[in-house]
Amino acid sequence: MNGSLIEQAAQRLAQLRQAGVEIPQLDRAPAAVGAMPPAQPTVPAVPVADAEPAAPRPASRKIDLDLEALAAQGIVTPNAPRSTVSDQYRVIKRPLIRNAVGKGVSTITHGNLIMVTSALAGEGKSFTSINLAMSIANELDHTVMLVDADVARPSLPRMLGIPQGPGLLDLLKQTAEMQDVLLRTNVEKLTILPSGSPHPRATELLASDAMRQLLDDIATRYPDRIIIFDSPPLLLTTESRVLATNMGQVVVVVHADKTLQTDVEHALSTIDNCPVRMLLLNQARTATTDGYSSGYGYGYGYGYGYGHGYGPGEDKAAEAAAEPSRTAA
Repeated sequence: MNGSLIEQAAQRLAQLRQAGVEIPQLDRAPAAVGAMPPAQPTVPAVPVADAEPAAPRPASRKIDLDLEALAAQGIVTPNAPRSTVSDQYRVIKRPLIRNAVGKGVSTITHGNLIMVTSALAGEGKSFTSINLAMSIANELDHTVMLVDADVARPSLPRMLGIPQGPGLLDLLKQTAEMQDVLLRTNVEKLTILPSGSPHPRATELLASDAMRQLLDDIATRYPDRIIIFDSPPLLLTTESRVLATNMGQVVVVVHADKTLQTDVEHALSTIDNCPVRMLLLNQARTATTDGYSSGYGYGYGYGYGYGHGYGPGEDKAAEAAAEPSRTAA
């Protein structure tokens, strides 16, 4: 078949030449119809001396919290038996979560950024921050990031047994990236961002554009994430006041029978621009007849504006008995 086609093509070329048609010469024989083109020679790859494969980006570090030791300190831990403290934090977290997901009385910008602070030191703010984060981590639909924003006197390394290392301030100085500083934990839905390396201009870093960009990023990156900031006391440092300007919600911990009302009022006046402020009364003595033993517990007032009233449609202060908190920071 192929030979017949070639003979016919040769005869046709001869006829064209006899008719005076100029036929260009080919530098190689035409391939037969249906034949495969010649294989191209394989060129061996030449290694480039300085080229190296791109290294995979490291995952965030993993730490194991000593859950038994934390439970012994009165911290709410996963899979622990139901307790009065855990029930109280269920009540405390509920309005915060509603605001965080836009189901509160009104829509709040960055409602999932929640700062926990106090007027003075020793009122239980770090204890509250950890318990609140642990309680939210038990939610089915939410994850939580606990940020140690007490950059002058960080409490989370001591209370949780986490190592010192880079963290929030290093992100703001742009000497580290999030995957380098974020700590995953053995509590499935809880991650921790340490305070980081001390810096003499920590207040300026917290007030910088880099901080606003960081907060906007972590607030919007994951819609199911709630971020808890353990912050310094409002009357002792300026960092917490600066931080509060970017928060959607602020929880002010007040030590019952210890913190003066004037100190509480002064502390609240420093964050009067925050849309939601919640007062949480720590170690409040209560006597109940609903099956719980009498002791110390938590009560809270929640609302908009000045913060120590109650918002529309909210329950009155929830108070129940609890064991005295063993850690105050």
